[in-house]
Parts: sequence; C-alpha cells; structure tokens
Amino acid sequence: MGGAFPRSESGRSYPVTDAQGGFLANAAMASRKDARDAVVAARAAQAKWASATAYNRGQVLYRVAEVLEGRRAQFVDEVRRGEGLSAAQADAVVDAAVDRWVWYAGWTDKVAQVLGGLNPVAGPFFDISVPEPTGVVAVLAPQRSSLLGLVSVVAPALVTGNSVVVLASEHRPLPAVTLGEVLATSDVPGGVVNVLTGRTAEVAPWLASHMDVNAIDLAGTAGADGVECADLEVAAADNLKRVLRPGDAGGDGPDWLVTPGLERIRAFVETKTVWHPKGT
Repeated sequence: MGGAFPRSESGRSYPVTDAQGGFLANAAMASRKDARDAVVAARAAQAKWASATAYNRGQVLYRVAEVLEGRRAQFVDEVRRGEGLSAAQADAVVDAAVDRWVWYAGWTDKVAQVLGGLNPVAGPFFDISVPEPTGVVAVLAPQRSSLLGLVSVVAPALVTGNSVVVLASEHRPLPAVTLGEVLATSDVPGGVVNVLTGRTAEVAPWLASHMDVNAIDLAGTAGADGVECADLEVAAADNLKRVLRPGDAGGDGPDWLVTPGLERIRAFVETKTVWHPKGT
C-alpha cells in the first residue's frame, strides 16, 4: 500500500491453505480502514502516473514482467500449491501470466492511436478525440486463478495511467503478495498499485461505495462467498462509477482464461473530445 508493507489496521490475519487443506501462511485481513487508506494512496499516485509519457509507462511495465520472470520459481510453487496444479501446469500458468503482462505493456504507446483520432465534421473545425485514464480503479481479482487472473485484471487498468486498488483472491492470495513485492522492487511508483488481502464479502462493498473510486472491476465476485454482483453495482451507482461485470470483457471462458484484448483497456478509459477552429 503506497509502496510500503504496513500491517493491517485491524491487526487481524487469516490462515491460507493449499488445495488439500494444508496450512501455507497467515495473510493480513484487510479492514474498511485499510481499503480507505489504499484509495488515498492510489489517488495520490494517479496524477503522476497518468502524466508520465506512454513510452515511460511501457518501460516500467516491461520491467515488472522481467522481475516477475526472475521470481518464476516462487510463483510456480505458489500457484501449484494454491490451485492444486501439477508442476507442468503451474509452469504454464506462470508463463502465460508473464506473456500477458508483456502484451498489455506493449499497448501503452499504441492505445491513443487506436482509441483516439481525428473525427470528420461538417464545419471549419478540427475535432480530436483522445483517451484518458478514468482515475482510481478498484479491482476484485478472480477467485480461482491466483496469478493469471490477477495479471489479467490489473495490467490493463495500468496501461492508460489509472492507479489500482486490488483485492486479491480470498483463498489464494500468496501470488498477489509476491506480485506486490515484484512491484515494489520494480520501477512502479508507490501507490500506483495497492494490494489488499482479506475477505471479499467484507472489503468489496466499501470499495464499491467509496466516493473517490472512479471505476470497479467485479471479476472477483464469481465464486466469492457471500458476495452479490448486483449489490455492488447498486453501491457503485452512488458516484456513477464505471462498472466492469464478469464476462463484460468478452470471450467464452472465465475472465482469467480470456485471450487478452483491448476491451479491458477500453473499460477504464475516458474520451476527451476537443474542438479547434481552422482557417478557411
């Protein structure tokens, strides 16, 4: 949170187990206050991240992929134990996560050309549309896919200059914690990505209703205990948040299996249109 690793404000933790129910670790249980603090950190970092050049953001995100690759053995072990996969399957998941991060990093200096442009108008004007970041994006990470799903929802939000508060998979949070360490040791400015661990049903409503959160990705509502997507949508309506529901990004499978595409980037972009007179 904010580039640091504070204790949970509540002082609580909960046990994380492997696919067979064996103990792995104790994870911090984020509270409502932790969620608010994460949003404050994200808001403080967002403007500087958005004002960086597209090339610079791309280089920072490529660096994250390099560091992630450098810790692949740890990620493979955490994915294998948490999701009950074989070593080969976990290895393939980590490879896919690295590739997906690289794929999204490559969009930083291309998205403006694809989503923006010069619009034809009937008059002596230039009409130009430019994509801009939405602001602070809350992300509920997919529950079953602890790494590939996490990367699939966090990386696209960062491309255009949004800052992120991500609530990790409730029962498989360890890859998210390790990714937080990767981000802290890369060149990502503190506060651009803030990782919370804890109960989805406890934290998600506060992120959905927070008045300084501009958008929310509800991917993690699928399979979460005691969480209703419709309730979070109602809470998000208070300040007209953008809401990305499970499946809205397209594809036939769950969110974390979808081939990466532009829709997840487009979901958290605002379009500014400027009119400028031109001479006769």
